Amino acid sequence: MLHDRRTASPRGLRRTALHGALLYALSVTAAVPLVYAQEVESPPAQATTLDQVQVTGVRGTIQTSIDKKREETVVSDVLAAEDIGDLPALSIGEAIETITGASTHREKGGASEISIRGLGPFLGSSTFNGREATNGSGDRSVNFNQFPSELINSVAIYKTQRADFVEGGVAGTVNMETVKPLEYGKRTIQVDGRGTWQDYDDRLKDKDGVGWRGTASYIDQFDMGGAGKLGVSVGVQALQGSNPEEMFSSSSTWVACDGRETVGATRNCTQVNGNQVANGVPYYLVPSSRIYRQFIEHDKRDSQFAALQWRPNDTVEVNFDYQHSKRDYTEDRSDLSLSSMMRNLNNRVVTDDGALLHHTGSTTIDSTGNFLERKEEYTGGGFNVIFRPSPAWTLSTDLSYSNTQRDQIERSTRLRAGRTDVNGNPVGGIKNTRYVDYTYDYSGDVPSIYLDPAFDVNNPDNYTDSALIRRRQQSREHTIRAQRFDAAFTPESGFFTAIKGGVRHSEATYTDFTDTRDITTTNVAAIRAANRACRQEFPQKDFLANASGNTIDQWASFDSRCLFNAFTGVDDTGLSADLRDPANNDVTEKTNALYLMGDYSSEWFGLPVTGNIGVRGVRTDVRSVGLRSGLDVINNPDGSVTLRPTGDFTRQILKSSNTEWLPSFNAAFELHPDLLLRVGAYRAMSRPDLAAEGFGRSFTLDEADTDFRTVAEALGNITATGNPRAKPLMSWNADVSLEWYANADSMLSTAIYYKQFNGGSVPVVVGETFDIDGQSVTVPVEQLATSDQKSDLIGFELTGSHSFSYLPGIFSGLGVKASYNYAHSNFKTEDLRLGESTDPITGVFTPGIVEPANIFGLSKHVASAQVYWGLGKLDLQAIYKYRSDYYQQFVGDPSQNRYVRDNGSLDFRATYKVNKHLSLSLSASNLTDEPRVSDMPILGSFREYTTYGRRYYLGVRYRF
Repeated sequence: MLHDRRTASPRGLRRTALHGALLYALSVTAAVPLVYAQEVESPPAQATTLDQVQVTGVRGTIQTSIDKKREETVVSDVLAAEDIGDLPALSIGEAIETITGASTHREKGGASEISIRGLGPFLGSSTFNGREATNGSGDRSVNFNQFPSELINSVAIYKTQRADFVEGGVAGTVNMETVKPLEYGKRTIQVDGRGTWQDYDDRLKDKDGVGWRGTASYIDQFDMGGAGKLGVSVGVQALQGSNPEEMFSSSSTWVACDGRETVGATRNCTQVNGNQVANGVPYYLVPSSRIYRQFIEHDKRDSQFAALQWRPNDTVEVNFDYQHSKRDYTEDRSDLSLSSMMRNLNNRVVTDDGALLHHTGSTTIDSTGNFLERKEEYTGGGFNVIFRPSPAWTLSTDLSYSNTQRDQIERSTRLRAGRTDVNGNPVGGIKNTRYVDYTYDYSGDVPSIYLDPAFDVNNPDNYTDSALIRRRQQSREHTIRAQRFDAAFTPESGFFTAIKGGVRHSEATYTDFTDTRDITTTNVAAIRAANRACRQEFPQKDFLANASGNTIDQWASFDSRCLFNAFTGVDDTGLSADLRDPANNDVTEKTNALYLMGDYSSEWFGLPVTGNIGVRGVRTDVRSVGLRSGLDVINNPDGSVTLRPTGDFTRQILKSSNTEWLPSFNAAFELHPDLLLRVGAYRAMSRPDLAAEGFGRSFTLDEADTDFRTVAEALGNITATGNPRAKPLMSWNADVSLEWYANADSMLSTAIYYKQFNGGSVPVVVGETFDIDGQSVTVPVEQLATSDQKSDLIGFELTGSHSFSYLPGIFSGLGVKASYNYAHSNFKTEDLRLGESTDPITGVFTPGIVEPANIFGLSKHVASAQVYWGLGKLDLQAIYKYRSDYYQQFVGDPSQNRYVRDNGSLDFRATYKVNKHLSLSLSASNLTDEPRVSDMPILGSFREYTTYGRRYYLGVRYRF
């Protein structure tokens, strides 16, 4: 029976109800200001002068955000707080999610990878205090978790561009600002402490208990007499916590197999290509492995922030800021890997588009352990001088530095189920040396896999074959050094109120290397001894208990560090003597930019208008270094093959450059004192990720995920780590926004926007010559290249906020804010292996097997709704966030198309002000306990189910 896995479910019905509530809140938000405005149009019988009331809490934050949105010179949305620590969210990422059109991809239970207007992070840019920041992932996004939310004063999303903005924001620019101590204008000493608890912690046999986060900050100003005024702000934060997770996953390598054949019991299915499928050959999509995965994670982080603001006189201002963050992360993982999922595939039920819903097969069974230690350190800062030689001139210069160093070591172990157990007795259910029959059926939240009942997956005695011990060390470093100089002239009269210009130079470097050392053995005595010595109780109870369809809730588990020591004799074998590898990346990107922009104020069509017009020129030079080597074929003890570099390397350098001009125009028409019409037109660019500009070649195949039986199969999986010739994605953009500011609490805005993309990423197959076992072989290497295809995107967004302050009694504290964004695009992202491709040299075209994805991160629907209630000293807030399914690219890995299904989350926060110094808070995130479910390489073809449970936070803040 054929059916669609995207049909409704109880979880989907809950989302539908929440969507209905969200749309109702949005309609109320839009309607109430109209009623309220009509009410206040009739003047009262007698005017009364009231004392000024200071609004605080969530309502005060929303008022401040409305004011800043109104003051901006571009189409934007702002989240701002009068005081530090008042942003109404648990983290910067979660705060940004509440801004109209913004959404995040959730990892480890937290918000990451900001998408603006449904466009992925590589189409946007993120800055910290107006400067680019580095991360350890190889992309251009900002790791928002490294910045303490308690020390961020405002977050703005600029949705149209200005010539003086740092280039990179096709979708928009996210800018975070820390407090400026002189503008803050008062002394504050604040201490904030939070305890955290994860409800999945109760499932662990070795519970972590309560985590914690502590923040302390100091802000002050000093009058130094003749030396002027000095402002100081200092902040520190430390945290420790855990992130328990559970997962059912699949490999990232998917193939299309011939749907006509009966697959033999001792071989893999036969793969088909696009030409065969175009000629009518039926096919189905299958990964190389399926994995049950249990996580125990620990996170420790320390951060320090400092800023100085000095005004020696009215003509000079000096600013200095510094940020440092150090993170230690460990992950202890227990996997059950079904590592040969392409073998003996029969009795298949397949959808029309190739998703495999039911089949039988045979697979090897591995109990795999992995212990990962990651250290990541961020250092950033800047020095800025502003000089005003006269009332008409302002000159400024800015120097900045940002560096992220990430190092991680993984020690992995594998014991495979074999023909005989530790006592030499036959293992039930094992056939053809080491294979177990199974039935696969996908009809619940996760697939049901029924292993041959004769095989006991929980018996550690059964895992005595093909031991693999692996040490893998990865090191990444990302550095940005930038300098800019700006000048502004203010004419005494005329059309332009200011004329600005400037130059900027930056140099970004990105390096990474991976050192892998494997030990494989079939020594029966050694495997049996290690098996007996390193057994452990399964680390948790109720594994995937919330996922319908799950059939395996535990398996025989071994201590990975114990096994590593048992086979190597040491806890850590250390780095290899030679760290050269063809997969390494070494990229340098230099950018030179200049701009000229004019701010204007005039009257057009009888209406007051303000705005800016300008142009920015950008030249980018890329230099990428790669290594090339011959390859040896390694025949593994289990019959599979792996490719390894011979160690005889040659160094190759590839350079590329491009120059782009980015004009921009913004105008704000005052239709009425409370009604603004904004228009914007601009050209924008988004560069490829730095990791995607690498010149390496990936040869080493991960045997745990790929069970290749022949050299030909292995050669088909050589890929480029990047393409230095890839050009930036360019777009022409137009925005129209209508904004109504009915009163301090009420705002309603709507915007329509259009983007035409000039270019995109398409797979190409390039024939490269390699020396393989002493013979010259031409190998088809797949990589992503920039096409000249044009595509379009059109969208609209709606935002409303309102406080019901006119209601009687306790209901006067109620308020709502809601937003919705819709986007549609015909952009195409072809699957690297199964999409259409062209050989750029021969011009040979191969049709695709699977439909292309849309643009990275595009969700058609993004929405959020907030309800807040101020009850005197008590502030309550509930936030619901939703986004529809989207294509999620693998960072730094030109892999196949992965889709994340639609998901939503509900968060809650309560704050009680005991007095002007002391406040208490209780927060909860992911109250709906939504899992993250992804498909590959098409929607409906299940890849992964990840769940991490609800999280609770209890906080105390004291302000001196």
